[in-house]
Amino acid sequence: MIISRTPFRISFFGGGTDYPVWYEGNSGAVLSTTIDKYCYLTCRYLPPFFEHKHRVVYSKIDTVNRIDDIRHPAARAILRFLKIKYGVEIHHDGDLPARTGLGSSSAFTVGLLNSLYALKGIMPTKHRLAHEAIHIERNILKENVGSQDQVAVSYGGLNKISFNHDGEFNVEPIIIDKERLARLEDHLMLFFTGFSRIASRIAKKQIKNTANRKKELLRIHELVDEAKGILARKADMEGFGKLLHESWKLKKSLSDRITTPDINDIYDTALRAGASGGKLLGAGGGGFMIFFVKPELRNRVRRKLRKLLRVEFRFDTFGSQIIFYHDSAIVHRDR
Repeated sequence: MIISRTPFRISFFGGGTDYPVWYEGNSGAVLSTTIDKYCYLTCRYLPPFFEHKHRVVYSKIDTVNRIDDIRHPAARAILRFLKIKYGVEIHHDGDLPARTGLGSSSAFTVGLLNSLYALKGIMPTKHRLAHEAIHIERNILKENVGSQDQVAVSYGGLNKISFNHDGEFNVEPIIIDKERLARLEDHLMLFFTGFSRIASRIAKKQIKNTANRKKELLRIHELVDEAKGILARKADMEGFGKLLHESWKLKKSLSDRITTPDINDIYDTALRAGASGGKLLGAGGGGFMIFFVKPELRNRVRRKLRKLLRVEFRFDTFGSQIIFYHDSAIVHRDR
């Protein structure tokens, strides 16, 4: 029996520069953190006492004899990719809903890779987990995805992640003292808009617009180092919020599918209540919104957005982990 725990992530700056269509010809980078909200995956070899060989439990339940008949695309692809020969049972649980901009799809992919490797007695590096998750989502599942989520949830922590022309990446932890890190956490408020969406569909149009948005994407890339500098120099943290506001305005210009009138209304309400900046997380269209708010103004913002669900969180530092491991013998039929 294996249980993995993989964090969700919040991306602050650089979103859009982590798509190959951009970083293969330009520099790409993001500033993001993982949080203490997780995707849990429980895996075990399934004894052959059932009519089915595989059982996958998520929002649906698949009980099948062939991997090809599993309806969950990522589970099916990962089982094929790892050439799993014996029957398996997989259970998925998440602290927050899927398709809401927190990297939940990549957390599932990375977490299941980590779990099934552990089931096979293999301990992959974080680099391997991230690379293989990118390969599965982009090349096997043919999703319109960037490369930041898979890296962020594999490694964990507050990082600058840079993307090179050849598809390689570099993870640079943002080193700040505990007091300043806690201050950053205390300035952040996370709200659920109530809308979910399929990120790949939103991202498709943004990817097509990349060649026409070079000026905006270059500025989005610059904001990563500016935000990193604010954190590292112990400068006035209010500047971080102002950069978030600039980043949100730039992001909206990349595609007309990123925001909606309802989302704009939520954002404007938060700013009028005292937030200095914020953004919609993920590809756009719905999901979670993050706001940068002075601690003394948090109650005011909370009241103005009282119709939305607010989620308390702290930063995660560990990335995808195996939190339970029990090696039991495989029971199988003699052939």
